[in-house]
Amino acid sequence: MSRRSKYPEQFRRDAIELVNMSDRPLRQIARELGVNHETLRSWVNTAKRAAEAGPVEDPAVADEVRRLRKQVAELQKEKEILRKAAAYFATEMDR
Repeated sequence: MSRRSKYPEQFRRDAIELVNMSDRPLRQIARELGVNHETLRSWVNTAKRAAEAGPVEDPAVADEVRRLRKQVAELQKEKEILRKAAAYFATEMDR
């Protein structure tokens, strides 16, 4: 059973940003926010690890990106063929 945090997600994000942008000690910021300093330290460390790990890539999204890139390449080839055909027929009509 997971324990639900009493702090909203946006509050945590704002507190982490405040710690990262401020020159003040973490303990002072925690005191001003009314949060236990170890709780705030935990939020900051968790956010730092998540940032270092980078985005988690979903295999379904990666497959979709590959499929769409292939489709874009095919459409670009078709467009180039049609452009050349239009240029060819334009010169034929001028004769």
